[in-house]
Amino acid sequence: MSECILNLLPLKEGEREEFEAIAPDALHIYARSSTVTPEQLAAATVIFGWPRPETMRGAVKLKWFQTMWAGTDEYAGKLPEGVLFTSSSGSNSRSVAEHMLTGLMAVCRRLPAYLDSQRSHRWKDEGPMKTIFGGTVLVVGAGHVGGDFAKLCQGLGARTIGLKRTVSGSAEGFDQLRPMDELDALLPQADVVALALPHSPQTAGLMDGRRIALMKDDAILISAGRGSVLNQEALAAAMGGGKLWGAALDVTSPEPLPPDSPLWDLPNLLLTPHVAGGMRLELTRRRCVEMAQENLRRYLAGEKLVNLVQ
Repeated sequence: MSECILNLLPLKEGEREEFEAIAPDALHIYARSSTVTPEQLAAATVIFGWPRPETMRGAVKLKWFQTMWAGTDEYAGKLPEGVLFTSSSGSNSRSVAEHMLTGLMAVCRRLPAYLDSQRSHRWKDEGPMKTIFGGTVLVVGAGHVGGDFAKLCQGLGARTIGLKRTVSGSAEGFDQLRPMDELDALLPQADVVALALPHSPQTAGLMDGRRIALMKDDAILISAGRGSVLNQEALAAAMGGGKLWGAALDVTSPEPLPPDSPLWDLPNLLLTPHVAGGMRLELTRRRCVEMAQENLRRYLAGEKLVNLVQ
């Protein structure tokens, strides 16, 4: 039976033809996530994009689904049994890494305080600044995003240590790779701690009050994976008491961050509303399309797919 490919990716001119050249015998259906119909879902054997998780049980003929995001937890338990599931992990790693570095540099240079002064028409020197040159950056989660961020930090003269569950060999961007269970021992050594972890039962609440207390008093905390990894109340209490130089958070729990959260008013804490990744850069969008195309070639050839979700 020929494949019916439901393509919900944000395609540009000429990209439909690229997919059709890879799978000329397939039926190609193009739609948007917001307008996809139950009939289209029911007919699809392959889906690319971001259909709403609650609709996926209606994809009764589905054999393979590739989400356009790196995160996959929203689809847990929502896909028909036996379906191949792949992510677009790595497609937005450069975007997120650049955002993390931007936040880090802003906090090093006290830009949140200077922006407050600008809005108040106040000319005030905020005093000493920081550099990561010669410092140690500890990246908790040495995957695609963590690796790209580490490479950027190396370019600015920092020493980088990556933490991951299983260490085998080396990884580009890291001077050292260490197992995750060494986190507590490494926190006191780090000038910057960057969280780049997905949500899971193992990562939820990982960075709690006890671990924040292990950090240097003048360290900087960056969070750009999932908000559930960080105990926000503990961070607010620590920073309110003078712990840490500053922090930059692109993710919180919940999202949006409630108006009464103490994080809003902490000095030298930069908040952005989960905008580090997504399709905000053209290179991310195109990379996502290319990853789907590569996996489609592999799928039709019976080869192992990239970014399989177990």
